[in-house]
This record gives sequence, structure tokens and C-alpha cells, in this order.
Amino acid sequence: MATDDTRDLVQGLMEGRVSRRQFLARALALGMSASTIGAILAACGAKTPGAATKAPSTGKPTTGATKAPVTTKPTSAATSAPSPTSAPVGTTTAAPVATVAPGATTTSGPSAGMTASPSAALSQLAPIGSLPAKTTSPTGGEFHAAYPYTPPPQGSFNSWLSYGLQPALGIYYDLQEMPLAKYLWKEGKYVPMLATSWEVVPPDTFRVTLRSNVKWSDGKPFTAKDVVTTFTIARLLAYSVWNYLGSVTAEGDNTVVFKMASPSTVVPRYVLETQIRQDAVYGSWAQKAQALFAKGINPMTPAGAKNKEYTKLNTDFQKNKIKAPTPVTGPFIIDKNSITSSQLTLVKNKSSWIANQVNFDKIVVYNGETPTVTPLVLARQVDFATHGFAVATAKQFEKQGIRVAIPPTHFGPAVFFNFKKFPEFNDARVRQAIAYAINKETNATISLGKSAKVSKYMTGVPDEIIEHWLSTSDLSQMEPYKYDPGKAEKLLTQAGWKKVGGKWQTPQGKPAKYEFATVAEYADWNPAGTNAADQLNSFGFQTTPKTITYTQYGDFIQKGQFDLAIESWGTGAPHPYFSYVTDLFSNNDNGDAKSGMQFKMTQNVPGLGTLDLKKMVTDLPDGLDIHKQTAGILKLAKAYNYLLPQVPLWERYGDCPVLEGVRVTGWPPDSDPLWQNNLYSDCPTILWILNGQLKGVKK
Repeated sequence: MATDDTRDLVQGLMEGRVSRRQFLARALALGMSASTIGAILAACGAKTPGAATKAPSTGKPTTGATKAPVTTKPTSAATSAPSPTSAPVGTTTAAPVATVAPGATTTSGPSAGMTASPSAALSQLAPIGSLPAKTTSPTGGEFHAAYPYTPPPQGSFNSWLSYGLQPALGIYYDLQEMPLAKYLWKEGKYVPMLATSWEVVPPDTFRVTLRSNVKWSDGKPFTAKDVVTTFTIARLLAYSVWNYLGSVTAEGDNTVVFKMASPSTVVPRYVLETQIRQDAVYGSWAQKAQALFAKGINPMTPAGAKNKEYTKLNTDFQKNKIKAPTPVTGPFIIDKNSITSSQLTLVKNKSSWIANQVNFDKIVVYNGETPTVTPLVLARQVDFATHGFAVATAKQFEKQGIRVAIPPTHFGPAVFFNFKKFPEFNDARVRQAIAYAINKETNATISLGKSAKVSKYMTGVPDEIIEHWLSTSDLSQMEPYKYDPGKAEKLLTQAGWKKVGGKWQTPQGKPAKYEFATVAEYADWNPAGTNAADQLNSFGFQTTPKTITYTQYGDFIQKGQFDLAIESWGTGAPHPYFSYVTDLFSNNDNGDAKSGMQFKMTQNVPGLGTLDLKKMVTDLPDGLDIHKQTAGILKLAKAYNYLLPQVPLWERYGDCPVLEGVRVTGWPPDSDPLWQNNLYSDCPTILWILNGQLKGVKK
């Protein structure tokens, strides 16, 4: 589960759902090293990844000054937003809202950021439909879940803090402080939640209309003021969305205007998927923060992050550990009296706008990682879990009649190279040879069975994402690197390698002898690395598996102490930009530390010339011109496919136990389009709870 926790945490940072300060503390709790944290912070939050200073070497942050400066982009409200350099795209207004039946397939046009179609620019902003109004009474009953959390006194009800109990429940957070919308990956559209419509008004405005007649669980009305306060606190905590925003203002009670200082097609996702907090709880802090911003203090700049007034306010806010559940708009709220170290209960918020569409009276959440949760699943005490289970465990579930679902996570393991320690890896032909020498289908089957799928395109972006951006013709140009030891041998020979006595030697005459590192505790990463090492040995390398405990692994990678290693590629966000940040920045030295794989970011690629990969990635989401972004994505995909900075082995899918008929009924079949949603960021189970598809079993 630690792998999933880490991925969810990094993805939350990239999408703006987790602040840098939250990320820092949670990452330390997961055992991530300071150097790893610094690299990820720089990559995820910076307009120029790698330009940030290193994170503190020890300890949990206590002031804003410890936070790595993240950008030089203008984000002050006083700054006039520039017009995009791309061609104007015209105003895209939200389409009329249609009703979508639970579990039903919906049809829509292509979406911006999810297609290369010229006619589809920014069409993702049109809502695909709404959650249906139920005509029958809720069935009642309980839903039993599992997710690791930190109980009080360390856990707090301030949902902005590192150990905020609401967001600590992961996918179940959306049932409490709800976001404005959630994404449907198959259709490339958003389902309205607290918002009902939205539009981009070129050159620099994103306008959101809120749902009327929504109340918080304490009876106060939900208004635009709550949204403005939410994004003001997000700016105080240096959320990534403020790399692009210039200001957020309310127009009446039901409209919010987001002015973009740096227009980008990633802004809608940042905005729509942010959970909205109550102004009555956080408004006084937002007022103090806005007073600082009015003075020209910008926490998104190095100078602003170090400002004494800012760091004091930020520190004071971190100390605001709320001791009781805060009001929610969603259908569930934490029952404080139910919290123990082993479980807690979410009880029905009957005043929620969506309460009558949700069937369950309560959700019981069991606390724990995979070893704790596995026996609970086998005992039929858990209806759904997102933990990573071993192949043998998943088979055991199925033997006991527990269905195993395999939704995508949009990431997976890859073979990483230490380019500084072993210069022979700098030749792209060597990396290509290794890609051919490993039978990735075999590796996938051994590592995670049906929940591991080999990449068809090897672009560094998960197949399901890149297929929405590039044409079939474009993707046909990508080399799949199917298992072919003959091609591998030819490439190594061309690169000056020799085979002596059945063992490969480098051009320098040294034996191809390497340690192959992987994480000891990870039930999927460990066999992936061990099997890859075995296959390379059969091919003539001399590799020795090396297992490192997960609490030390990140530091081990970032300090460049590995020879070959298993690490992550790809990211679960619809825009390829986020995957390329993971691939090229998260475990690489980009000027801020002498660490990681140290892959050089200036490369020569046949047919493309000399490329500045850092600039190509950081410029990728800029502007509102989908055509320009698609051209950049194609160029990066071709470059990655040739260069293979790492060798993706396969993409990880969930192996989620789904229990039907004990407490819950109504689980859709595997063919339902919602199973194509990302397991963590837009979890299908949460949407089925919200739209009434899942029901309690009648006793």
C-alpha cells in the first residue's frame, strides 16, 4: 500500500489537491528522503522544474521558509494577465446538463487535452451530465472501506494540514468536502458536483457557476465566498494552481471568476477537482492571507516564500489543529466518537444536496496497510479496497468468490539507469537493447498478473492517456520494443559492446556487471525487478538483485547509490505534461542536487535534432491552443520513444477486491465505462456511491 500512498500523494501534489507543505510532512511520514522530496517539489510545482532550492535536510517543516521556492511566474492579482501567444480559440460555454442514469454509458464529443481534434479545443469544459435525481428512498445500510489514516491527537480536522483526517481518507474525501466536479476518463468530460457549469473566456478567464440551494452540514448556505476562501488558502499554502492564476473573485453568490496570469489548459482540472472548504471555518485566515498578497507578497516566488510576514502566517496556520469535524457539503461526515486506531465511521449528512441520491447510512473505514487489510477482505469485512495485493492474494480472493477489479492507475515500474556512475548507459542504443532484451509480457504476468499491462507505445505516457492526444498514425510511428534478443544483441554490438564467453563487456572492456535495486516490501515492484534482473542475466549481463526497505529507497535513488533500479513512470492525470514531469524530473538531477539518475536534458534525437527536454516539458501546458500543445506532445513522445530515459516494463492497474451481496449490491460489470477512471484521482466507486448505483443489501 505504501506504493499507492506515495503515488496518490505525488499525484495530489501535481493536481493541486495537496499543498507543498502537506506533501512535505506526509512524504516524511512515508519514509521519503529530503532529497527525494526536494526533487518532486521542484518538478511538480515549478514553472521551471529543477530551479528550486533543495528542501531542508532533516525534520518536519515549521515555517514557510523551509518550503522550496517554486516559480518565477507572475501570479499576483495586481499583475495583468498576458494574452496567450497561441491563436484564439473562442469562448466555450457549458452545454445543457443532461441526466445520466447510474452506470449508463454516455456519449460526447472529444475533449480538450484529451484529443488532437482541432474542432475539440477546450470542449472538456462542457459538463457531460448530472447525477440523477432519485425517485425512490435510499436503501440504507453500510459500506465497508479500508484506507490508512492517522487518528488524533496527531490527526487533525483541519483538512489543509498534513494529517487532516478528511483528506487522509483518500478517495473517500470527495464524499465530505466536495469538489466542483469530477472527471470521466472514458468520455473526457466532467460531471458537475458543487458547480453546474463553467466556461473559458479567452484570453485569460475561467468562469464557474455554482450549484444553487446547497447548504453546509451546519445549515449555512454554500456560496462563491467559500470558493474564494478555499483558493485564497490554497495560495497561502502555495498550491500549484497558483502557478497559473492571477486572481479569484466572486460575482454574486453563485459565480466565481478565475483570472489566469499564465493561461493554460491544465487550469480547469486544478480548479474543478479542488475540494471546497467553508468560509466560516477558514475565512479569517483567508483575510489575513489576502492582506499579505495585497502588499505584493507572493508565496509562489522565492522572495515571497521567504518573507517573514508570510512565513509567520503560514506557521500560525499550520498550528491551527481543529479538534472537531468541520462542516461538509457532501453526503458524509466523520463521527468523531467513532475514531479509533483501527477504524472510524462516516455518518450520513442528511442536509447534503445529494443525500437522497446516496443509499448508505454510514461508511466504515478500516485503518491499515495491506498486511492488516488482507485478512479483513478474506473475512468479508471490506466491500472495496485500493491496496496493492500480491498475485497469489488476488487469486485467493477470487477463489473465495470475491471479485477483483482492475481499474487503471496510469503509472507503473520502469528500469532506471545511473547515467553518471555508468557512462555506457548514455548511449541510447544500450537502453534500447535492454528494452528488447526483457520480455515485458513475462515480467508483467509474474509481477502482477492481470493487473499489469505492457505499454503499446513506450512514449512515457500511459497508453490510455496518449491515445486521446495523438492520432493512430502518430502512434504507429512509436517503437513498441517487443521482446527481441536478436535486435538487442545487434544494438549492443553497434554500440561497441562485445560478448566474451557468453557475457557482455562494455566498450571499455569492463564486464556488464550491475546491482539491480528494488523495494523489499512492495509485492509488485519487487518481483518486477527480480525478474528483469534474471532476464538480463540470461541475456549475458551479470546483475545481482538488491532489495532496499521502502523507508530508505527514495533516499537511495535520489543520492544516486544505485546501478540499475525499479522506479515509477507515468502519472494519473489527463494531460501528458504530468507524466513527463514524473519521467524526466522526479528522479533526475536538474540543477538542484547531485542526485538521481542524472539523465542529461539536452539530447540529440535523429530526425528531431538537438532538444532541450526541460524546456519542452515545462512549456507543454502553456496557452489555450490545443494544436500547439499536441505538436509539443508528439515531439516529446517521439523523443522519449527513441531515448528511453528509463525502460517502462508495464502499467499498473488496480487489483481491487469488490464484494457483492454481503452489505453492498449494484456493482457494475467490468465493461462499465467508469472502470476506466483513474483509481485514485477520480475513483469510480465514489461516483457510484454518489449517483446511487451502489445500494445497501436489504436485510
